[in-house]
Parts: sequence; structure tokens; C-alpha cells
Amino acid sequence: MKVLVSDPITEAGMAILKDAKFDVIYLPDASADEKADACKDVHGWVVRSGTQATSEMINSADNLQVIGRAGVGTDNIDITAATRKGIVVMNTPDVNTISAAEHTVAMMLALSRNIPLGHGGIMKGEWNRNALVGTELCNKTLGVVGLGKIGREVIQRCLSFNMNILGYDPFVSQDMFNEDEVKVTDLEMLTTESDYITLHVPFIDATKDLFNFDRLCRMKDSARIINVARGGIINEADLAKALNEDKIAGAAIDVFTSEPIGEDNPLVKAKNIVLTPHLGASTVEAKEGVSLTVCEQVRDYLLHEKLANVINMPISD
Repeated sequence: MKVLVSDPITEAGMAILKDAKFDVIYLPDASADEKADACKDVHGWVVRSGTQATSEMINSADNLQVIGRAGVGTDNIDITAATRKGIVVMNTPDVNTISAAEHTVAMMLALSRNIPLGHGGIMKGEWNRNALVGTELCNKTLGVVGLGKIGREVIQRCLSFNMNILGYDPFVSQDMFNEDEVKVTDLEMLTTESDYITLHVPFIDATKDLFNFDRLCRMKDSARIINVARGGIINEADLAKALNEDKIAGAAIDVFTSEPIGEDNPLVKAKNIVLTPHLGASTVEAKEGVSLTVCEQVRDYLLHEKLANVINMPISD
């Protein structure tokens, strides 16, 4: 059986597939057309966020049985097309949690203390100490949108900064949290009361442009927003406008509607922003963990039809 790996994974992950005697096609640097051609006769397909598994690619893959997503988000996979073709889609929901939570806190701190601006100034021979007065996290209110695994890990870290926590999640009630630590509220109150807002929800129809210009303008003008979840949850043009018009104080963004972003992306020239190239899951530990887990899942399904972390219910014609 053949397995296509179209994004980078670790040697340990590759070893799992090779030890199972699969014919592994490793194309992490291939073009979209090359990946589309390679997927046509494979039985398994391992992707990260760099591959767009479109309906056209899935429908052309006559032998494909399983797609394994090394990571959490599956918006780069056409789930509907896979389901209709009887293809199982799996992800690795737990392995990236710590990495994403830590990157969120790192982005908050970098934004609050003007670390990128300070570094850039020194590299140019400047000493802008008086112009780069920062803001402490202590006693500030953090609004966490999405109270799943990553959101909860962020909360635990920010409680150590003595932050006041507001949480919003339509599937979560106050009974699930200690009210002295987290106050579960609606999105409107979270938006207007928070000094920092961090997003930890999937990109679906209900969350597309969740933070548009209107909602951004309802934030405090001293507030900052962080997105280490998925591009498209914040409208990028609206965020740039809100920043440039001083509607909010800052933003830290790790994920984008289209990646890699181009020079024409409005966020590139926006004021008071920190940008990173989708580093939320980019730690040695997370890369190793997702590689091992997804390759084990793909192997076990192809050899033994064992299911783990399946996110769809395939229907074979």
C-alpha cells in the first residue's frame, strides 16, 4: 500500500510508516499540482496545514482510504468530499495543546512589552526605551473565546499572572469552571470588558469573520487581540483598519486566511501588530508528537481498520 506524506513530519513518524512496509511518497516541498497528481493512487495521506486537500484531489484518489491530519484543525481538508467518498479523516487533537497555549502567552507578552519593536530598534542602532513603555498583564481582564483544551491551558497560565478571566463558549456552562477563577459569559460582555482577547475556536461558518470591524470597535480602545487558532476568525482587512484607526491598541496574529501571506496582506503594514508564520504548533515536542500519533493512526487503520480521533462518518457508495 502507498502512503503520501505531503507536509513535513519527523523521521520517527516516517519510520512508523516504513516499518509497516508501506510505499511512502514524501513530498513536503511539492507544488499543489504535484501533490494532486501523487494522491491519485495512494491508500493513505498524511497532511499538516500546508496542504489543501480539495474535493477535486479527493475525488481523483480512487484508492484513498484515510487522511491523517497531523494537528487539530481540518479546515484545509474537504471533509464533505471525503465523507461522500467513504474516506476516514483523522486528526491529533491533544498533541499540540501545550505548544499552542505557550505561543499564545508568548504573543501576549511580546505585544504587551513591545519586544519586536525593541529588538528591531536596537538592530538599527536605536535606543527607544522611553517610546516603548509596555503594559503589565497583572490584574488585566483576559477574554478567552473557546474553552476547549487549548483555551483551558491558556487560562491556567494566565491565572499565574493574576489576570481576571472571562470565558465564552456556546457549549460550556459556568458549572464546568470555578467561578472564582473563570467567569463564563456571553460574547458581547467578553468583547466590551476584556483588556486582552484570545481566540481558540475552529474555523467554521459560525466563526468566519467572528471579529469583524463592528465587533472590533466594541472592544476597549486599550484592548489587544491574539489569534493562534485559525485564519479567518478575525477579518484581516477589518483588523488592519481597526489598528490603523486606533480603535484597539494592538494585535498578535499567528494564522492567516491564506498562507503564506503576501506583501499585499493589509496586516503586514498595520500599526501595533505582532505577526508570526503559523508557529503555534511549531515546537520540537509538538512536531514529534503529531508525527508519531498521526502515522500510528494511519498505519493502524490501513492494516487493522482501527479508528482513532475520527472526525467524520464516511459513507461508501
